[in-house]
Amino acid sequence: MLRNLVIGTSLLFSATLAWGREAGHVVFVTGNAQLAGHAAVSDAAVQEGDEIATGADGYIYVKTVDNGFLILRPNSRARVTVYQIDATHPTNTHVKLELQQGVARAISGQGVKQARQNFRFNTPVAAIGVRGTDFIVFTDNQTSRVQVVSGGVVMSPFSANCTADGVGPCEGSASRELFAGQAGMLLQVQRGQASPQLLNNPALAPDQSEKPRQDEPVGKVSTAGALAPTQVNLDPQRSALSLDAIRPTNAATTTPTGNGGTDTPPELVTVPPPSPPPPTPPVVLPPKPQEIFWGRWTTVADKAVMPAAIQNNNVDTPQFVGEYAVARVKGATLVMPTEGTVAFTLNNSEAFVQKSSGIESRANVDSGRLSINFVDRSFSTDLALSSGTDKYDISGKGVVDIKGVMSSTSSSQSLIRGYLSGANVEEAGYAFKNTAYPGVTLIGATGWKR
Repeated sequence: MLRNLVIGTSLLFSATLAWGREAGHVVFVTGNAQLAGHAAVSDAAVQEGDEIATGADGYIYVKTVDNGFLILRPNSRARVTVYQIDATHPTNTHVKLELQQGVARAISGQGVKQARQNFRFNTPVAAIGVRGTDFIVFTDNQTSRVQVVSGGVVMSPFSANCTADGVGPCEGSASRELFAGQAGMLLQVQRGQASPQLLNNPALAPDQSEKPRQDEPVGKVSTAGALAPTQVNLDPQRSALSLDAIRPTNAATTTPTGNGGTDTPPELVTVPPPSPPPPTPPVVLPPKPQEIFWGRWTTVADKAVMPAAIQNNNVDTPQFVGEYAVARVKGATLVMPTEGTVAFTLNNSEAFVQKSSGIESRANVDSGRLSINFVDRSFSTDLALSSGTDKYDISGKGVVDIKGVMSSTSSSQSLIRGYLSGANVEEAGYAFKNTAYPGVTLIGATGWKR
């Protein structure tokens, strides 16, 4: 009897130090979502070791025992490997989450903030640690990307010095940090890379892979204003009002809505609907300055005279194709994605037809196509030219180096030299010379925009 009492007392004392094996519980679910192999339902407990998965229309929000959140968007799969919180002795806290595929958002709870050195968020290719954080991750089996909403993260590829079974963030020369406030910036790791890449490319953000619902939290706690009528209060540092207290309805009291669920408050509070905010005038941004220039050069006293468009701008060394030159301004911003393709729209052009008889005539570029494949850093292009009743269809292909320099391959009948430019590769330009038609040389230059 005494032995049982001692054991029971010890267990009770341990329970005051840590929350056993329960990691949290579901506060919202909609669409196809699975928890531990069963359909996820509101208020279901999430245990250490549980796998959480969503289908094409599934969203699931898990509130952790230390008032943090794990949010899964559609087509995602994650696992709560360890979630042990010791509020009295934070050094005993250990939290490890895994995202196998898809998009997840993690908002650090109080326990994690007190023991950041014991938090790890794994993907198939990288380890992510926190600096007290709200962050969003995309991953598949080859590539992981993270964007930071508030706080900061440290990201490292897996290696001999940073293994998947490790605890806490991996630090060292192979790791990179990213903090909030750097608009459009991402950290990316691809399988086999020695260290993460810092990308300025909003198009690759996890939010673009799977869109958030309108009820996800937005912004930093310190700058957050009143919640919108549709926004779920997932922020533990906001007002202590219940979810129902901040979601106005036409009824006298508020009730949970949708096919998901919310935390059940001790009592409901009625709040009148807020007045709609005044319309915000649209922000008109100035056009992005041109960074790629081209033109036809001439010879005066055996010296090349550059086109005014190149002479009048501070450009790098021009590239020459026949009588045309193309150049990019010095210090132009370029962030080269490592996946996906981009199609450009023809923006401006000039072309001439030179015949072996010595006759030269101006040609129109009636249409064009330019596509960049960032996986193998290649390009392909087609142009339709006309000069009087003559029609010409020319094509070319080649490679793009890490600096955005375009060069045609030796097998192409079109000699092409050009540039890419822009933080999101918004601009391209190249000069060309084509000899595919017998007795005819087609020369010119083109400018492109996304």
